[in-house]
Amino acid sequence: MALVVRNFIAGKWIDSLSGKRHDTTNPADVREVVASVPVSSREDVDLAVAAARKAYQGWKLMPAPKRGEILFRAGEILQRKKQELGPLVTREMGKVLAEGLGDVQEAIDMAYYMAGEGRRLAGETVPSELPDKDCKSIREPHGVTALITPWNFPVAIPGWKLFPALICGNTVVLKPSSSTPACAAALVAALEEAGMPEGVVNLLIGPGEEVGEHLATHAGVDAVSFTGSCGAGEHLEALLGTRHRPLALEMGGKNAIIVMADADLQLALEGVLWGAFGTSGQRCTAASRVVVHESLYDKFLQLLRDAAAQLKLGPGLNASTDVGPLVNAQQMKRVLDYIRIGQEEGARLYFGGNRFLGNACEHGFFIEPTIFANVVPRMRIAQEEIFGPVVSILRFSSFNEALAIVNEVPFGLSSSIYTRDVNISARAERDLQTGLVYINASTIGAEIQLPFGGWKHSGSGHPEAGGRRGALDFFSRVKVIYRDFSGHLQKAQIDR
Repeated sequence: MALVVRNFIAGKWIDSLSGKRHDTTNPADVREVVASVPVSSREDVDLAVAAARKAYQGWKLMPAPKRGEILFRAGEILQRKKQELGPLVTREMGKVLAEGLGDVQEAIDMAYYMAGEGRRLAGETVPSELPDKDCKSIREPHGVTALITPWNFPVAIPGWKLFPALICGNTVVLKPSSSTPACAAALVAALEEAGMPEGVVNLLIGPGEEVGEHLATHAGVDAVSFTGSCGAGEHLEALLGTRHRPLALEMGGKNAIIVMADADLQLALEGVLWGAFGTSGQRCTAASRVVVHESLYDKFLQLLRDAAAQLKLGPGLNASTDVGPLVNAQQMKRVLDYIRIGQEEGARLYFGGNRFLGNACEHGFFIEPTIFANVVPRMRIAQEEIFGPVVSILRFSSFNEALAIVNEVPFGLSSSIYTRDVNISARAERDLQTGLVYINASTIGAEIQLPFGGWKHSGSGHPEAGGRRGALDFFSRVKVIYRDFSGHLQKAQIDR
């Protein structure tokens, strides 16, 4: 039975002002309607921002440890409902059930972690150069924050933004992807059940072109955090450039795994399979390039082909499924177009490359795990983000050549190297131009206690997750306070 999802504004679940609705469907079988959801407009944005603005002062003045208690309760509720929410992620987004449960677990972990940060929202106290004077800095929230999130991690990414924004004392308006709104609604419902005061968290469901853009540029919004495509993110960056409004962007990637001649080949193979085909390649950290030493190239290609042939495609709720569907028809067309482009560029389609219709998949958006060989660095399939189960295998003869291949793309999110040589791994740590570097592990698998973000066109430099050097640095601002208790005017530098 389909869920009926509504907006959540000022503590109430309400329909959009227009009353318009649309259905979301299961990407593994579009005959299944997952949810009926509202189609919001600019007027709904105005209501949500007004509610968040009204609630801001009370939420800001609540002691941070008390805010943390609400977040902790939300984590407990999500933990209790994990076995219910995991399948919802799978039905609405398509990823296999184990990954759907993992998606929810990331939000749980972030709720607990940020709840604890309520007792650690530290500034610093430093000595003054003058007598009878002290100097300190404190953290304060921005105000109303707009959170715009994608479909590929429909519980985790909203959690990555919501919990740090809230613990810092911001109120929020969350605009999730129109492809996965039921997951976002379930997360907001957990916060409601945890005792979140009305208006502190607001949920709007609607198209990004109208709702997302109006929300991000709204006069009542003080900061914006966006995760999604480079095109949409850079459009927001241009719109907000003259508004002096903090903007955090987490966008695309063209991530690579280097396989050195001394690599543990089986370990590298497992990392490539997981990085390239996990979540059907629909991760910003997916390994879409593998850079293999020439001495291993042919052997590795064969091993990868044999392993990919063993992967089972099917609905994510089936226990035997390894690779689920793409999220929608538009994404499937994009990936098939890139497969065609790769062939036109002269790359060798070594395995896969077709829409998959077997195993009861004819009503879904399935594409075979796809491997391209004989790829050279300047090909579009080696430069542009595909966001599907497509991997390009490139050849190198020296570490410096491999390093150049990895770094010479517009993106800089995640990279990986497989080697037993400690000196090579040290150089990789230093010289790979990505925000995340993995040694003898795949390009995916970030942990929430460290910052997450990319360089170059992968992001704005404001990382997600982590503590005071991650999301908290974005969702709070620093105020410096000088207190002079000398009783007379002291002039810094001059009176010295």
